[in-house]
Amino acid sequence: MNELLDIMKKQWLAIGFAGTLACLFALPALAQTGSVQKEINTAHAHAVMAQSADTVKMSHTHLHHVINCLAGPDGKAFDPNAANPCKGQGNGAIPDSQGNADLQGKLQSALADAKSGLQADSLKAIHQNAAEAAGALKAASAQKSSGDSSW
Repeated sequence: MNELLDIMKKQWLAIGFAGTLACLFALPALAQTGSVQKEINTAHAHAVMAQSADTVKMSHTHLHHVINCLAGPDGKAFDPNAANPCKGQGNGAIPDSQGNADLQGKLQSALADAKSGLQADSLKAIHQNAAEAAGALKAASAQKSSGDSSW
């Protein structure tokens, strides 16, 4: 009887240990999920601000913020001379969403739209690019809200 109890204790200990390890490996993924959502939301807010700004300069400022939130401080498109409203939220929405091709596509589209807006000098064209970036970011945010748990 004691031998059976010892075997059961070892099995429960092994199960507990395995469960603990699984939780430890899952925590970074869960933290990353939250950071991606925050980065997308912040980038979206700045795309909307760029879309409604009254001057080319202000629109460009907010598009820089969109780009910095998407690319992250180690990204090729990151501009260290522009503010990073996503500082402390993660490593950039694009690098933080690696492994989710659909989400990556939406974020890359938003990045391309924001970059196009920076190249434009007409407020109307900038507003159009900002609107397209905002739309892509809204779709990216909705992907998570609709129950996609792949990131």
